[in-house]
Amino acid sequence: MFAGEFEHTVDAKGRLTIPVKFREALADGLYLTRGLDGCLFAYPPDAWRQIAEQVANRPLTESGARSFSRMFYSSTECRLDKQGRILIPAQLREYAAIENEAVIIGMNSRLEIWGKDRWREFTSRMIEDVFAQQLAGLGI
Repeated sequence: MFAGEFEHTVDAKGRLTIPVKFREALADGLYLTRGLDGCLFAYPPDAWRQIAEQVANRPLTESGARSFSRMFYSSTECRLDKQGRILIPAQLREYAAIENEAVIIGMNSRLEIWGKDRWREFTSRMIEDVFAQQLAGLGI
């Protein structure tokens, strides 16, 4: 299970250091793909296969299923180098607005990788929404 929030720099070649606590679970590599909300999803091979099977079973006649399949399968397989880094392809860095800094979030069976500024914006909105919901629940 992945959990936690970690900030790391991204070097000029697009390499990102994976937190030490996640490296053993990713020793066999990982699959990196576009995620939701403007981040990247990173799956260890076993979790990837489970989701890929579900995606493959979606009907081709549904345009949403086809679109999701295209997004999901336009992924890349990554291996950690000796320093525990992965290379994030340019098109995925652009999608997730990852420049010099990234935030890695453990999300149970996957990691989310965010551009640092986008993560800050997202968490600010998320906190505001939760706060507003709680006030509404109190009738304030």
